[in-house]
Formats: sequence, C-alpha cells, structure tokens
Amino acid sequence: MTCRPEEFAVTAARPSFVALVALSLACGAPPAEAPAPTVVAAAPLPPPAAPMVPEVPGHSIDRSAMDLNVKPGDEFFLYANGGWLAKAEIAPDRSSAGAGVHLTDRVEQQTAELLRAAAASGAPDVKNIGDYYASVMDEAAVEASGLKPLAASFARIRAVADARGLASLLGSQLRADVDPLNATSFHTDQVLGLWVEQDLNAPSRYAPYLLQGGLGLPDRSYYLDESPRMVGIRGKYEKHIATLLRLAGIADPDGKAKRVVDFERKLAAVHATRLASEDVTKANNPWDRKEFTVRAPGMPWDAFFSAAGLDKQPSFIVWHPTAVTGLAALVKSEPLAAWKDYLIARVLDRTAELLPKAFADERFAFYGTELQGVPVRPARWKRAVALTNKALGEAVGKVYVAKNFPPESKQTIQHMVESVKAAFARRIDALTWMSAATKAKAHDKLDTLLVSVGFPDSWRDYSALSVVRGDALGNSERAELFEYRRNLAKLGKPVDRTEWAMVPQVVNAVNLPVRNALNFPAAFLQPPFFDPAATPAANYGGVGAVIGHEISHSFDDEGAKFDAHGRFIGWWTADDLAHFEKTGTALADQFSTYHPLPDLAVDGKLTLSENIADLAGLAAAHDAWRASLGNAPAPMQDGLTGEQQFFLAMAQGRQSKMRDAALRQLIATNGHAPSRYRALTVRNLDAWYEAFGVNPNDALYLAPEARIRIW
Repeated sequence: MTCRPEEFAVTAARPSFVALVALSLACGAPPAEAPAPTVVAAAPLPPPAAPMVPEVPGHSIDRSAMDLNVKPGDEFFLYANGGWLAKAEIAPDRSSAGAGVHLTDRVEQQTAELLRAAAASGAPDVKNIGDYYASVMDEAAVEASGLKPLAASFARIRAVADARGLASLLGSQLRADVDPLNATSFHTDQVLGLWVEQDLNAPSRYAPYLLQGGLGLPDRSYYLDESPRMVGIRGKYEKHIATLLRLAGIADPDGKAKRVVDFERKLAAVHATRLASEDVTKANNPWDRKEFTVRAPGMPWDAFFSAAGLDKQPSFIVWHPTAVTGLAALVKSEPLAAWKDYLIARVLDRTAELLPKAFADERFAFYGTELQGVPVRPARWKRAVALTNKALGEAVGKVYVAKNFPPESKQTIQHMVESVKAAFARRIDALTWMSAATKAKAHDKLDTLLVSVGFPDSWRDYSALSVVRGDALGNSERAELFEYRRNLAKLGKPVDRTEWAMVPQVVNAVNLPVRNALNFPAAFLQPPFFDPAATPAANYGGVGAVIGHEISHSFDDEGAKFDAHGRFIGWWTADDLAHFEKTGTALADQFSTYHPLPDLAVDGKLTLSENIADLAGLAAAHDAWRASLGNAPAPMQDGLTGEQQFFLAMAQGRQSKMRDAALRQLIATNGHAPSRYRALTVRNLDAWYEAFGVNPNDALYLAPEARIRIW
C-alpha cells in the first residue's frame, strides 16, 4: 500500500505481523460519486428515551456535518456526515479529505514549527532534527549536487561481474525499512526487507524476518492483472521509468525501461498475494542458514548474508518463501545486464524525492497523480517534515510531546483504556459459545496486554547518526543504515516489549500481536477524536472505539492465533475455534456485499481482521461508556441523547472523502474497508437500533438473528 499518512483520516491499525500497521479509517472513504439515498421528507432525530435528562452545554457532535434528510437506518454514514460531504473539497495535494486528514494537517503544521525553530537555533538537543529538516528544505543545494550523490551507488552496480558479486550487492542493500504505515504490502525498495522482532515461536528472543520487496508498483496484482486498467498503469509505469533514466542521461532509456518492467513482472510472479501475506500461518517459516542453499538455489547466500552483516545469524523466519526462492532463481536465470538496469532504475526511483526537481516532479507525477489522483505535489516543507519524521522520528516526537501533549490527556486516556479492557473482559465472560478453558486463555492474554499511551517510556538515542547540513540524500541514506544497524543490534538481546513501532507525532494507533502490546501516539489523542471538553459519550464513541478496536485486534482472526506471550500457538478448543471462524466468515460475507464503486466490491476476506476489530471494539467501548455512567442517565447535548452522541462520534471519526484512483488502490491493496462501510458496523449492535429507532423498513436493518456477534 502506498498510502501516505497525510492522506488519511483516523488511522487506527490492524495487527500487522511486522509489528507495524496498515492504515485504517482514513484509507477508507466514501466515494464522492455514490448517490445519497432518495428521501421524501426530512427525518428528524427520534426523541430521547424517557426519563428526560437535562442538557449539558458544549458541542461534542458536529451538527453541521449531518444530513437530517437522510434516515439513519437507511444510510448511517451519510446521516452523520452528509452535510460535510456535500461541501468538502479535497486539497489539491491530498488524495482524501476528512476528520483525520484535518488533524494530520494540524499535527504537520505543529511539527513544522518545531523543526523550523530547531533549524534556526542549532541547540545541541535539537541540532540533528533541525539540520535534517534544513537539508531537505535547501533545494538549491539539492539542485547543485545533481546526481553526484548517486555516483558511488551506480559504480557499485556497474562493477558487478558475477552472481557472487550480485549477491554481495543485494545483501549490502538489505534494510530494515518496512514502513509502519504500509506494512500490509511488505513493500520495500530492496529485493528483500528485514524486520527484527520477537520470535513467533520463542518469545524470549528476537528473530530476523525476511520479507518480499523490490517492486515499483504497489502490489503484484499491478503486474499480473490483465484488465485494461492495470495494463494501462503498467504502460505508464514503464514511461515513468524511461523518463527517470532519460533525465539521468542513461542510454536507451525506452528499451531499458521495458526490460526493467519485464524484470519486475518476473519478480512479482513469485511474490505472495496480499491475502496470503496477511496470513501468519503461511509466514511462520523458520529456515536455518544452511537451508537457503537447498530451498532457494541460485543465490550465493554466504555472500549475501556476509554483506548484510548477518553471517553469524544461525536462523531466519522467511515470511515469503516463494519470493525468496523465486529471487534466488532470478539471480541464476537473469543476465547481469538485466539486473543492472533494474537496480539502477530502482535507485533513481527510490531517491527521486531528494534529487533535483525534475526527478522529484516525475516521481510525483506517477505515484501521486497517476496512482492516487492527486493533482498537486505537496509543498516542500511538508515533504521535509515527513522525511525528518521517518529518519529521526522519536527525536522529533520528544520535542512534539513536550509542546503539544498535556499530562492530563495521558491520564484520561489511560483510564479509558482500563475501562475498555474491563468491558472486554466482561464480554468474554458473557460469551455463551466459548468454553471455560478458552475463556481462561483469553483473560490471560487481556490481563498481560501492555498498553502505551502518548509516547514511549524511554527515547531512542540518535547520537551515533551523522547528520550533515546540506547533504539531504546522504543524510537519508545514513539514517536508513543507522536504523538497519540498530535493528541488527537487537539480535541476541532480551526482547523489549516497550519499544514503540510508531512515533508520537503520527495520527495513528497500532496493535503489536507478537509482543501483545498497543501504542496510542500523542498526535491522535486530540480533537476530533478525543476532546477533554466533550461528553463522555462522544469521547468513548471517538477515541474509545479506537481503543476498543486495537484491543480487539488481539482477538481478531489473526491476533487470536497468538497467546498472551506472543507465541504463535493455538489456545482455542476445536469447537470454539470452529464457531469463531464460522462467525468471521459471516462478517466477511456481509462486507463483500458492499460496492464502493459499481464495478468494485469490498473484499470481505482481506478486510476481515479490521472488520472484527471494528465490531468488537465498538461494542466494548459502548459497554465501557455505559459502565462509566454508573446508574446515572447519560446527559443530552444539542438535542442528542448519549446513545446518539456515541454512535455519531464513531461515524464522524470515519468522515472521509477520497479520490477515485486512491479509492481503487485502497480496495486492491489495503486491509481496511472504505470508511463509509466501516461506519456500517453499527448494523450489528442492538443499541444502535434503539438509539435511532431503526426498524425493519429501513435499508440497513438486520433482523436480530442476522446481526454478527463475535466478542
């Protein structure tokens, strides 16, 4: 998935098994083309249930965003967001608009102010982040450098004389650069990517995982799908590669671009599908070093691992075995000339953002405009913020938190986390289909869940990273190498469950199933998702539903495969597991009926983990909110009952509008359904029907026996 954080609404995440995350709420979006339901008269809010309770002042729900001409039981997303949707415009440098995008804009501005100040002050504690940001902003220096920063890379590629030299080069390029915001694609800029994380089978130690990579297009399907649209995209991608080669002064750019795309198509053919990549049962493949030569012949693996600094590592977990085997076969079968053309093209494509303007503009024209439908390249300061965050994330986060995250917010969220966990525990106890033995294991997992709010307990040390003011591309490459070596250094050491997989200044959240841990970054914990001035109903419907979502990921179709200690081990009885899987299939079938575009349906199987987390998380958050009231009635606000505030807050948190091209890419590559359909999770909760008077004549009505109930 090539979605960027600035393009999303709320990004509460699934439990990516590279301890990372695919984006959620904001990657989903209601297609602008989809018509609202036809109505004949305004549909006023149903009266609150007796007894009447007094109104409390304030505005927790955006009434102006609603469309009261839509019945909530006919199209709940449009009821909650139709007023906003009718007026919303997607910024020219974005692929979407929405609540999360608005918050991301604000966080981006806050971060930029901090980085500008750091660049100007030069103070020792912020010098690295200031110099890094200033270097990206120094467009004149980038233009003056031209392609000189790539000279050494090109020379190494051209010097390769045999398979052993190629293996050594590929090993030297191995990086731990699996993007936490794109993890479900396992897409890296190198032919393989490295992830160092707790071992699936031995939780006391770290393991090195090898992941497929090396594709310029978002997914293998873009190379292998013969539909006219995909064929057209491949043709435009080939022209993009040819343009980069031509700008670099490389001979025969058109011929080489064709050969590069043909090569990548062979690489894509051995990659696992998106659905298979999400299945940890297919990913848990421990290989001893000696097995690589037998299972993946063709690659001189000793040269590869030696160049990668992994020559003393006795074993690996191969997440994508067909990709590793297929890659090795290509080392043997493809001529060195084809490999060299491909590697030079990948270097140009990967680094184009930090090359002269012609290269950066060309890269955006393809990845931004063609694939995402975004007409205008983001301002340079926005790109500088993103690149500095990627290279020095926690160093920036430390400054961001000190300025923008009050201690009171952390305390409140921590209390909400505990209340939602308690509600989930009660839901486990109330399950009639689950045996006592499985319930005991589920409670053990919930009890040991480690939840971190706002920021990590200890900050990462970047003192060994050399940042040279004025050397933008060099800084980027040194930062990638620093991160790779930091990950290698974890091998052989005790597992640190408290390490964060995200940075505090990202509008996102993540479940880390291997560590049985959650991260809730500071940037996410502010309006519109959490507001200290809002009613508890709105906060539980907003951030509480996300908290529940992340907790529930520990018990979705993938997270439920890990025990309390992160071991990949079955802890269900056979009957319990069969019931759980049957219910999951029903939920997948429900989502597969949704058509964001006339020719494109939601993939219920691909999005199942997120849909389970949405459903279970919303139910647990609702229980937690009700429990927080004690025996007191929920206060009304703006004529809305507490129940209505809760569900509307959830739906307005999924407020999103997306460009058609980006929507298509989301559906093809992302584990989340579009936001419009995620809001329809409410169809499975009895309380929603009562809150809005939904009846059998309404389009979204499900009979009680047809409502999906999992946790």
